[in-house]
Amino acid sequence: MNYRRLGNTGLKVSTVSLGSWLTYGGYVANENAVNTILKAYDLGINFFDTANVYMRGEAEKVVGKAIKAFPRESIVLSTKVYFPMGDGPNDRGLSRKHIMEQANASLKRLDVDYIDLYYCHRFDNETPIEETLRAFDDLIHQGKVNYIGVSEWTAAQITEAAQIADQKLLNHFVANQSKYNMLAREIEKEVIPASQAHGVSQVCWSPLAQGVLAGKYTSISDFPSGSRAAENKGGIREYLTEDNLNKVAELKKIAAELGISMAQLALAWILRQDNVASVVVGASRPDQIVDNAKAADVALNTETLNQIENILNP
Repeated sequence: MNYRRLGNTGLKVSTVSLGSWLTYGGYVANENAVNTILKAYDLGINFFDTANVYMRGEAEKVVGKAIKAFPRESIVLSTKVYFPMGDGPNDRGLSRKHIMEQANASLKRLDVDYIDLYYCHRFDNETPIEETLRAFDDLIHQGKVNYIGVSEWTAAQITEAAQIADQKLLNHFVANQSKYNMLAREIEKEVIPASQAHGVSQVCWSPLAQGVLAGKYTSISDFPSGSRAAENKGGIREYLTEDNLNKVAELKKIAAELGISMAQLALAWILRQDNVASVVVGASRPDQIVDNAKAADVALNTETLNQIENILNP
């Protein structure tokens, strides 16, 4: 396993990390979830991601139970706040009230004393960025959180937050959990340059386009039983087009020539970006995380990257 610094910090995270969206806390059997986390740790993965909203806290409980097997200092644990956790008007968003209440609730569900990386799960148009930053800053000073990040923020939002943090002498966001893969490259134009300018790393979710880039789908209508496409989970069908499947078919040829899996090729391609600290995979079985973890050791040369680019943008 390889490790990269997270933003402008000294914290090192595994370049392949394990998430729990669409996998843990009710999506798959808890035994499979725990065994996958244990296998990930054995492979050198030290970065484990979850969120309060995943199955309304159940995913955090599963992750918290599994990580009891590891020395707490040996892992980097992240969770998130923003999405509704109740029906009340203050049970959502990035107000100080919601952040503080949910940070304490996440600590209880995870059964830990601190969260390594605490994310704003989305941008909150109804709360001033300064209020959010001050709440996060206080959590750091209280010893409940070590580092703070955002998810799916725009370049302008990341820049504004950095400027406010500078002006008010508050802790900076150091990570942006962003959707990024071979079929979704929107962050390349503005988000990555802005992040680089302000010491923010990308932690990429949906790196396999919900399984499409793992090469498991060959049709836009005939899906394997029990697959995400068959159950229409996670917005996977936005990726299932004839054009994308044709691209994947060509990419699989490159993977075969290199002697690696299609998933490893897709993950290694993301890790070509220096601004990417880690790719978050959603393995639901130990064998899946074994395959994914191998991507950390795959280095794609210029010729291969050019071949891939010609397929993605003919």
